Amino acid sequence: MIDVSVIGCGNMGSALITGLAEAGAYRITAYDVDPEAFEAIEQYADRTTTDLDDVRDSDVVVLAVKPDIVPLVLEDLELDADRTLLTIAAGVSRAVVSAETDAEVVRVMPNLAAETRNMAAAVAWDEPNEHVAQMLDDLGEYVVIDEDLMHVATALNGSGPAFVFYLLGAMADRAVDEGLAPDDAEVLAAQTFKGAAETVLRSDRDVETLIDAVCSPGGTTIEGMDVLWDSDVEEVVGDALTAARRRSEELADDAEGGEQ
Repeated sequence: MIDVSVIGCGNMGSALITGLAEAGAYRITAYDVDPEAFEAIEQYADRTTTDLDDVRDSDVVVLAVKPDIVPLVLEDLELDADRTLLTIAAGVSRAVVSAETDAEVVRVMPNLAAETRNMAAAVAWDEPNEHVAQMLDDLGEYVVIDEDLMHVATALNGSGPAFVFYLLGAMADRAVDEGLAPDDAEVLAAQTFKGAAETVLRSDRDVETLIDAVCSPGGTTIEGMDVLWDSDVEEVVGDALTAARRRSEELADDAEGGEQ
């Protein structure tokens, strides 16, 4: 059993707690300054606490608070060198966190799909951390990247679910306009995204080849793809990712400059 504490029971912290509980093999302590935050995760955590000292003995402590709260937590968080501090705060570098703790610092950009153990995550570390690697494996898929690429990962897999929700909603809404019941349209759209994503992960073919595999000459798919190819949707989606990446860089500048 890996002893894990999660500091911050907001959306992302709660998703991690839920996913780890479903995976088993973890003793989970949930910390938050607001006891009402425990309502959503009480059934998944082995212990809830508003006392920061209760997390000190955990193998892995997950810092799941907003970037501007990180310095405030680190002021009062005392961890030994044999502990691991896993930070998921956007724009906050390992160097900033390491300067305030003796623990080994690992930086991860997760996403909300941790709740269903379908998370996409990027991790930056000096050396592979056994406990963190197991946690990420149990929660979904992960890649190891250089930390200077974490801004891009923040935009892609951290912010990306919202972009996908938007596109999924647009497809479902138009299907409703065309006559499908809302619940049916949502199921078909969501399962289509899920199946397409799983196909990409399991196939050796690239995305363009997979598109070609669905498009029959003169068929319905290529008719729709012609609309997409003639539009600027690819640029717009790319611009959304770039905007998120730039914001991550701004948050990093704030953190390194000591702003709160």
